[in-house]
Amino acid sequence: MDMRNHDLKEDIRDYWSERSRSFDHDFGHRIPQGPEHDAWARAVREAIGPEPKKVLELACGTGEVTRVLLSLGHEVTGLDFSEAMLGVARAKHEGNGRARFILADAERTMEPGETYDAVICRHLVWTLTEPERALDDWFRVLKPGGRLVIFDGDWARPTQAGRLAALGIRLIERFTGADPQSDAAMSRRHASIMARLPFCEGLTAERLRPLAQDAGFEAIRTPSHRPITAAQRRTATLRDSLRTRVYRRFILVASRPTAAP
Repeated sequence: MDMRNHDLKEDIRDYWSERSRSFDHDFGHRIPQGPEHDAWARAVREAIGPEPKKVLELACGTGEVTRVLLSLGHEVTGLDFSEAMLGVARAKHEGNGRARFILADAERTMEPGETYDAVICRHLVWTLTEPERALDDWFRVLKPGGRLVIFDGDWARPTQAGRLAALGIRLIERFTGADPQSDAAMSRRHASIMARLPFCEGLTAERLRPLAQDAGFEAIRTPSHRPITAAQRRTATLRDSLRTRVYRRFILVASRPTAAP
């Protein structure tokens, strides 16, 4: 076993487990009812179609995207390797017979092959330690014709406009008395994790596309993420609105080829 990789995965698990206590209060992670929920639902519907599907949600966290999927009538298996995150998700969706949650590694799901109509994840791919293996596994668990839907972003490199937005955020924090050092320790942990990841220099749809193709996916497209960020801004504070402009976000949709007759 590559112990460096093992240690990195443990660091990732510990970091997100600790984040579980505040995750639902964090802008950009929670999906409140209203315009933002509707924008997420529209993006999912356009990616996998309106009919109820059997969906594997990778790195489901506290079950925010799960709520969107359930609202569309899908049957959801939420997978995460943080028991703390899963505990929040299970409590949130207790009693819903169309949702189940399992403790597993998104890079090696151990789910049966050709089981799911769709595989969906939000803000997961940038954390992968072995992205090629993960994509191979996601291809495997999809039924022929199934869809892969990835919501992610380049969290390593602010855009040109994003650098100005970040400056605005710092000015707001200075004048409002917000303490940007209050979570400095978590920020250092985040930076330490990112520095050791394959996508440490940034994840883009352009970089991800050939990896998906190598795994066997076809009909790859990148719908605009703008409707989601626009919906977030409708109810955001000025500081949070600026946060949506710092990094480039994207959606990637791909299909497993349909089996030959």
